[in-house]
Amino acid sequence: MDSIQPYRSLFAERGAATSFQPAAPAAYCAVTATKSIVLIGMMGAGKSSVGRALQRRTGLARIDTDELVTSQFGISVAEIFKMHGEDKFRNAETEAIRKLAPERPTIITTGGGAVLRRENVDLLKKLGTIFWLAADEGTLFERASRRDERPLLQNENPREVFSKLLRERETVYAAAADFRIETARKSHDEVANAILNKLETVALQ
Repeated sequence: MDSIQPYRSLFAERGAATSFQPAAPAAYCAVTATKSIVLIGMMGAGKSSVGRALQRRTGLARIDTDELVTSQFGISVAEIFKMHGEDKFRNAETEAIRKLAPERPTIITTGGGAVLRRENVDLLKKLGTIFWLAADEGTLFERASRRDERPLLQNENPREVFSKLLRERETVYAAAADFRIETARKSHDEVANAILNKLETVALQ
């Protein structure tokens, strides 16, 4: 995995934020590179929640590619899959990523299958530093199952389908990511801190 471009004074002050108390928004200031923070990973990895935690800590804007697509269609991801099919969703997802051009570093969260298209990976790499939020299969499936609107799990044997998807995607996540962050035993706030600590460590090298 590649390292990232240097940052100058990556962190001003990083308070001990929790889900109930946001950190100071000055945490991610004076960035010399125009690199965003991009989150990838399997459903259940916590990308959206970690993205919000990063947003609280850094004061940066947050863009969720699933939200961009659902806003375009006016319906949920599950409904897009049901009414239009996965290919239609993937095409809209790629188009949304093509249009991403934030003027300053941004938190970008992606859907679990976004990295399946090489074009998407290439575009995301140009936008920022990619963090793969990883965990063991059991943890990911348990988390993903908390939401009943996962379109790819709407079948007779969701665990079998989930296992197959994870096996197919793990190598793609690994190839796309600059860094892997284990999330199984961490809260969303702890994962956000791990990402910021990694960036700080690299910046000081």
